[in-house]
Amino acid sequence: MSKPSMSGRLARAAAALTAATALGLAAAPSALAADGPAALTGGDLAAARGATQNPAVLDQLGHFFARRGVPPTQSLGISAADEAKAANAAAPRLAGDTVPVYTLDAAFVAGRPGARVAAVEFTATKAVAADGQTASVWTAEQNGAWRVVNIASGGDETDYAARAAADGGTAFREPQINAWYELKDGRVLPLEDSARRSVGAHGTTVAAYQQLVHQRYGDKLPGSAYDASGKAGGFRADAAPAPDRTTPAVAAGSVLGLTALAGTAIGLRRRKVRVKY
Repeated sequence: MSKPSMSGRLARAAAALTAATALGLAAAPSALAADGPAALTGGDLAAARGATQNPAVLDQLGHFFARRGVPPTQSLGISAADEAKAANAAAPRLAGDTVPVYTLDAAFVAGRPGARVAAVEFTATKAVAADGQTASVWTAEQNGAWRVVNIASGGDETDYAARAAADGGTAFREPQINAWYELKDGRVLPLEDSARRSVGAHGTTVAAYQQLVHQRYGDKLPGSAYDASGKAGGFRADAAPAPDRTTPAVAAGSVLGLTALAGTAIGLRRRKVRVKY
């Protein structure tokens, strides 16, 4: 049997983790085991990195940094020429490795046998401006090719991945509460304050974490009465924009979430989004 494509794997993940978006993306130990999420291949990461090096993406990054969070649909109060000059002065460059970004898997939440804790949602590459601003460039496989699908301010994705890797673990995110964890040696350890509030300063076991997220979201999974009622779209990876990182997309406005891939426009976001059930 041939190995399923990345787009196929993400499409299956999307069926389990539905998000309402205009631009979407397009999985991690037995429900109670402790081994880390399945990794992307070196070829996948190289192709993802190559997509971020496109001159058009670097130009988009320059404008992202020049606008400092002002949505493309709103005026900066300067001329287009001045914005272009500022974008050029931003001199964006890519820094560090392109890394897979893992997100809590709905199958794990449900307690499905063989499910892993987290699924690959996309890859991220840090970008740095001349004035020190940072951004995260998100890429995903789309119709057989890796494409940039979002640019978000800050470097959470790569920073937390590096911290966890340096400790011998794997970083993953519980997007409903915007918490970042490290999965290591059968334990789920906090990487920041939201995660500490979730599992405590010393973390918890994978088994205990599964029970915790099942309690939180088990009645909101696809096919549940909650999902059928249409409330918040059921179990959602991303929903309403958080105030610290989100701006409308470049072209038709979007919030990047975990769905089947659609569209090719690059989204621009100031930061993460959260779910409010």
